[in-house]
Amino acid sequence: MTGFAAASRETEDLAVSVTLRSVNHRHLDVQFRLPQSVQALEHVFRATLQQRLARGRVDVAMNVQERVEPVTVVEIDETLLTAVGEAVGRARAAGIVEGALQPGDMLRIPQVLKVREERPAIDAARLEAVVGEVLDEALRALHDMRRKEGEFLAAELEERRQALIGLVEAVEEASRDGAAGIQERLLQRVAELRLDPQVDETLVAQEVVKFVARSEIREELVRLRAHLAHWVELVGGEEPVGRKLDFLLQEMNREVNTIGSKAEGARASALVVTAKAELEKLREQVQNVE
Repeated sequence: MTGFAAASRETEDLAVSVTLRSVNHRHLDVQFRLPQSVQALEHVFRATLQQRLARGRVDVAMNVQERVEPVTVVEIDETLLTAVGEAVGRARAAGIVEGALQPGDMLRIPQVLKVREERPAIDAARLEAVVGEVLDEALRALHDMRRKEGEFLAAELEERRQALIGLVEAVEEASRDGAAGIQERLLQRVAELRLDPQVDETLVAQEVVKFVARSEIREELVRLRAHLAHWVELVGGEEPVGRKLDFLLQEMNREVNTIGSKAEGARASALVVTAKAELEKLREQVQNVE
């Protein structure tokens, strides 16, 4: 299901924001855009989303800023300074230079003194906890948005289910009328054949019975009605049902196809086509259901 949510939090040492975008997908597909400071926690965040979501392509974007004041660090390259001192000592012994090496001389030597700023590392457990709380807040907001969309979607799905129930009743009536018409014509034909002494009336009667049996759709209608009733049970539960509804629609489509191949009469055929169109619309919408 589609949805968008964002959450943020600021503390003395952190500023965290999380953005979630979800679109329809048959399975759960999570994509992350994480700053380097929390990339090692991707498996933790992924597990959290897998526990809370069942379907959809979800894009997760995080921004983490550390608000710790930097500390100035001064370093002296002692190895280089020792080598310079030894070189000056040799020059002094040779009479090339006089006097001892002074602190000011040391500062003028390239690369001996290094000054840089460092930010103290934030405790990893605290970082995970803060980011996890913001992610949880964003997930709750996404869930609320998807639930509201789901309420509208449930109403539309129920409307189409009711339309299918009406079509099932109409198909049953049309099939009955079509079968009755075919049976009447067959009986008339049998009456005509009786005038032919070469015709075995028992065999003709058996063929009539077989034809009527082939056009019987009672079992398919019973199963189709059972599927429509099972639909209500599924959507009334708390568990994700998108994949189950998808499978149920496949079973309904199979029954409708069988009815279409067995039902007699132009009206029954037209109603079957309409039922297939409704099932296709339901299938498209079910892809949005978690």
